[in-house]
Amino acid sequence: MQSCRATQILKDLSSTALIAAIESNRIAFSLNLGRLPRVKLHSSAESDWFITNASFAMANQVARTQFTGGDIAAKIEETLSHFKARGVPMIWWVGPMMHPANLATLLEAHGLTGACDIPGMAADLRSLHETPAPRGLTVERVDNAESLAKWIAIIHEVFHFPDSMCDLHFQAYAHWNLARHCSWYHYLGWLDGEPVAVSSLLLAAGVAGIWAVATVPDARGKGIGAEMTLAPLREARALGYRVGILNSSPMGFDLYRKLGFQEYCKVGFYSWDAER
Repeated sequence: MQSCRATQILKDLSSTALIAAIESNRIAFSLNLGRLPRVKLHSSAESDWFITNASFAMANQVARTQFTGGDIAAKIEETLSHFKARGVPMIWWVGPMMHPANLATLLEAHGLTGACDIPGMAADLRSLHETPAPRGLTVERVDNAESLAKWIAIIHEVFHFPDSMCDLHFQAYAHWNLARHCSWYHYLGWLDGEPVAVSSLLLAAGVAGIWAVATVPDARGKGIGAEMTLAPLREARALGYRVGILNSSPMGFDLYRKLGFQEYCKVGFYSWDAER
């Protein structure tokens, strides 16, 4: 990995600092899509959102909300109007650092539907409960278009993304990763010579964010997910990072607890469907 150190690596392990880092790293992850060419990106003191032409909610997001003062309802409706005008589904992230505090209730009043809460977790990288890598597994960082295509194929197989998202994901990851962008890295796991698992590392908000950990169904139950999480964290630790964060799926929660992660907050999102 290139020598790319954050200007301020987080060393404050208080709950308040970790919650802020969990949400800030997630915002940075969302906005990487928004900074692609031909994507409409809005960024102001009160909100960050982006719109693509893809008819898939995760491709159109309100990533950050800091609405203050009066007329909050009007600000929500004005933001929604951009997505409605383009006729695309979208998601609106909520979490402990978003304002106003009753944002979720207000979004429901505007017709958005809530999704499940996602555990926001963090771990001290000096105290990870490391496990040996499974026999026959090698983990390499994606650094060329061929490997990136294999990485995206696994992501789409495991998370059941529509085909329309393949091109968008390739553009995003090629733009940031293959251009040697020094904060976002992707990893491909090979088991006995076959690509079976992926993960990502985002160095943002002073912490090491783990994203997109996925293993193909036939290779599960072998400890591969643990190694796909640990390998990026080891690299981040070697660069001086102290904290790792992630947002856990129900399937991964117990695994991350065993590796040393603890839950500090809940994050989630509300969705709006153009057809509905």
